[in-house]
Amino acid sequence: MTDALAAVPAGKREATKAANRAAIVAAAREVFAEIGFGAASVRDVIRRTGLATGTFYNYFPDKESLLREILDDAADEARARVRAARQGARSLEDFVASGYRAYYEFLAEDPERFELLRRNAGTIRVLFDEPALGAGTDELRRDLEDAVAAGILPAHDTDLMAAAMIGAGIEVGIHMLEREPYDVEAAVRFVTAVFVAGLERLRG
Repeated sequence: MTDALAAVPAGKREATKAANRAAIVAAAREVFAEIGFGAASVRDVIRRTGLATGTFYNYFPDKESLLREILDDAADEARARVRAARQGARSLEDFVASGYRAYYEFLAEDPERFELLRRNAGTIRVLFDEPALGAGTDELRRDLEDAVAAGILPAHDTDLMAAAMIGAGIEVGIHMLEREPYDVEAAVRFVTAVFVAGLERLRG
């Protein structure tokens, strides 16, 4: 912490720290979307904030941790939307399609986030064992179990199914982002056809 910041009253200091962190995250979203994570440097990010270069390290140890925060923030919102969509489903096809549609629409709706994900899809896949936007396997497993109990889905191995649906959803989403033009509904139709057919095969 700088001497100048230390001299500021505690409440204002915390507000300043929060504003600085938010400015760094916003700048990183822009930079990673424009030139890519691999080509971007900490200096590229901090230059857009008006802050001193060393300020970056008061908030993040490296640019990888910054990318992870951006993805984790996006994942929180994506999971909330996807789960709400699934929980409103009343049929097998609606359960599958509504969740994927909510996820893919989320990926595509914000031009800056879309470009960040599209440009850095390979980096995200390599850097993280489980890409942040694909998190939520446990939530999906619980929703599958609830749908089985409600008679919407046939009984099946919900642990394996959750892993399969998350994995396929991530990869199809990445390929959707890489296509020109991208097509949310085509991606939704594809994964829905695959998993509805598979789940139907499991009916007694």
